[in-house]
Amino acid sequence: MNHTKTRFAPSPTGLLHLGNARTALLSALFGERFLLRIEDTDLERSRSEFVAELLDDMRWMGLAWDEGPQSAKANADYFQSKRSQVYARYYEQLELKGLAYPCFCTATELEVSRKVQLSAGQPPRYGGKCGRLNPEDVERRLQKGLQATLRFRVPHDETVEFNDLVRGAQKFDTDDIGDFIIRRADGTPAFFFCNAIDDSLMGVTHVLRGEDHLSNTPRQLLILKALGLPAPAYAHISLVLGDDGAPLSKRNGSRSLNQLREEGYFPLALLNMLARVGHHYENEGLLSLNELKQHFDISHLGKSPSRFDIAHLQHWQEEVVRVADDETLWQWLHKETQALVPMQKHVLFMDIVRTNCVFPNQADEWAKILFTDELAPTVEIANIARQAGEAFFLSALDAATAAGEDFNTFMGQLKAKSGAKGKALFMPLRAALSGRTDGPELAKLYQALEPQLLRKRLAEYAGVAG
Repeated sequence: MNHTKTRFAPSPTGLLHLGNARTALLSALFGERFLLRIEDTDLERSRSEFVAELLDDMRWMGLAWDEGPQSAKANADYFQSKRSQVYARYYEQLELKGLAYPCFCTATELEVSRKVQLSAGQPPRYGGKCGRLNPEDVERRLQKGLQATLRFRVPHDETVEFNDLVRGAQKFDTDDIGDFIIRRADGTPAFFFCNAIDDSLMGVTHVLRGEDHLSNTPRQLLILKALGLPAPAYAHISLVLGDDGAPLSKRNGSRSLNQLREEGYFPLALLNMLARVGHHYENEGLLSLNELKQHFDISHLGKSPSRFDIAHLQHWQEEVVRVADDETLWQWLHKETQALVPMQKHVLFMDIVRTNCVFPNQADEWAKILFTDELAPTVEIANIARQAGEAFFLSALDAATAAGEDFNTFMGQLKAKSGAKGKALFMPLRAALSGRTDGPELAKLYQALEPQLLRKRLAEYAGVAG
């Protein structure tokens, strides 16, 4: 990577979702410098609270930006809503060169034209009607108070060619594009325009974005060429599809990062999953953000759409939990759970969490099982315990009294007294002590339970008072 600068340029019209988070991550992995720009020209839908949430989400993911809002780089404005004077300067340049013109066509006229073209089997594009107006016609319409958009005059009989870093050589005929709007009637800039201008002025060298933007690229290259501005290289990454095969959205499996955070996902789990959606790493193990960046290879990005699979994300979550240190796991637990864990059982409980839990709510359950009187086994599980018989649990009570916290001594005595072994020995004990048939090793269960609680649970199946 030679002095690459990439960017992430979201619109703050909602919470950050997985598809956009992936674009942000891949851009950060590829660029030596990473820029964050807020594209808030849609004043009706853009919200300051979404900007704040977005910055929090980016920080939570660990994606530090070198330039952008709240960054160390001073005297630069990274909100498009505050750059209208910059855009006005370039609109004027295009109009003076005759490369842009006001368009007075109404939405109804444009829709009729579109339908006519479609019914004739032609791609819908603007026919250039207002591009033929003379200055007097334009002035008359403006005097009448008619509102105009500003359209870019696309040259005829030319081709726009560029090499896409993911999809290879691309070629577009300008006659298929049609003159397009670069400024709306309300004076706000169209996406094609301000996005391209800002990338160029901010020195962005590589734009990684979804393949749904591929058709925007020839328009943007035409704008930059007309203004004599340098263009970045483009890489259009494959879309992520939901479980129904449609582009990923809230409807088919996508979640906001805010939701994932609340569910207890670790950011590193999300990073490992997103970095591998449509991108191949030689190392299939858990990688740090620095390692993901070091081994990211844009040539390993696939052209085909990828499916989002929640099981894939859960796999990485499990990997992160298994290697997390005690302090990280402790901070990850809900406050209510922390309050249940006795100080002397802290290390043992962290070990149980690390080897048996994937989310904090699972740790909640184990804290209640181990450190409270709340145990409500199902009838099926209670029957597994009862099938061992009262004599088995009387022997277990005796063994527990004699062995104290020494699990091996407890098991040795219980085996000798009851004659039970294998599953017939372990399963009734597990069911009685935890109300479950899965979970931590029996030795850890035995050691985590307070002696009084342990004896009470054994006594329930021994037919004696606890």
